Amino acid sequence: MSALATQTGAINLGQGFPDTDGPAAMLDRAVHAIRSGANQYPPGPGVMELRQAVSEHRAEHYALAYDPAGEVLVTVGATEAIAAAVLALCEPGDEVIAFEPYYDSYAASIALAQARLVGVTLRPVEGRFAFDPDELRAAVTSRTRMILVNSPHNPTGTVFTRAELTVIAELCQEHDLIAVTDEVYEHLTFDGAPHIPLATLPGMRERTVMISSAGKTFSVTGWKTGWVCAPAELVTAVQTVKQFLTFTASAPWQVAVAFGLRHEGEWIAALRASLQDKRDRLMDGLTAAGFEVFKPAGTYFVQTDIRPLGFTDGLEFTRRLPELAGVVAIPTQVFYDRPERGGHFVRFAFCKKDEVIDEAVARLKRLSV
Repeated sequence: MSALATQTGAINLGQGFPDTDGPAAMLDRAVHAIRSGANQYPPGPGVMELRQAVSEHRAEHYALAYDPAGEVLVTVGATEAIAAAVLALCEPGDEVIAFEPYYDSYAASIALAQARLVGVTLRPVEGRFAFDPDELRAAVTSRTRMILVNSPHNPTGTVFTRAELTVIAELCQEHDLIAVTDEVYEHLTFDGAPHIPLATLPGMRERTVMISSAGKTFSVTGWKTGWVCAPAELVTAVQTVKQFLTFTASAPWQVAVAFGLRHEGEWIAALRASLQDKRDRLMDGLTAAGFEVFKPAGTYFVQTDIRPLGFTDGLEFTRRLPELAGVVAIPTQVFYDRPERGGHFVRFAFCKKDEVIDEAVARLKRLSV
């Protein structure tokens, strides 16, 4: 879809990357690190300065204590962390539950582990996407090894509530399951919606692999700097796989991200407020254009239903959208194992400059004529 935007001159509200840079002082730290010689292999587990900063961040925000010497691992973004965790902790034939629609790397990582993905579908309920607790319980079998939880959730924008997380936690403890949590949008929640890490629930720290990254928090998606926090035995397992994936990477970025975690809290708060405003601008425009719009509580994305516009196939619609309105979006069906369940949904990204969103909204008005 990004290639389609380039080919057609359409505004790209498809791929979720910002079009502005992160905090200047953090960027300067990366430049300084390069100029100061931090250009060779960092330690396999990651630069200690970053591991310490991640540990401090977990303690400050969530009252979770992780030892930076053995319970924090730096990865090449959250994508590598998820892949390494699944490969490390799943055997062929194991089952992994994930909430559908889901980020596309989940299915690939599970397939590489020769495990089986079991989808539990999120469906619109009172204006947000949610799962049926009974459906989740029914998905657990004797082969289930892991539940993969993404909250705030891409692509629906849902932020799981404490009640929803409690259902997941109870199942993990009842059936001795590992939880892998993708929390890359942890600081990008709106309207006061709290992000509650699953690891903070009773009995869950010892069985949760908690994953996040700098990309979304600091608008530096190209830095690909992520981390895992978990009990030492789980981190050791994940690092054993990571050793043969990338070994290590990005020493200057690691130093800069450590600075960001320690000093850029106000910048993150301003980003969150800005994104909430951008979300509202885009939602208003999408509603005026005729979409049914679901209000996201977090992430970069707005989910829409295209049926009020007379369309039922999101793939067909998004292929035609550059011609119809000069805008590119993502058909949500590509995030489903069973595309028919999401065929009428389309995802728009709002992590763009205000003038880009405003121009996209002006173009989308053509749909309502």
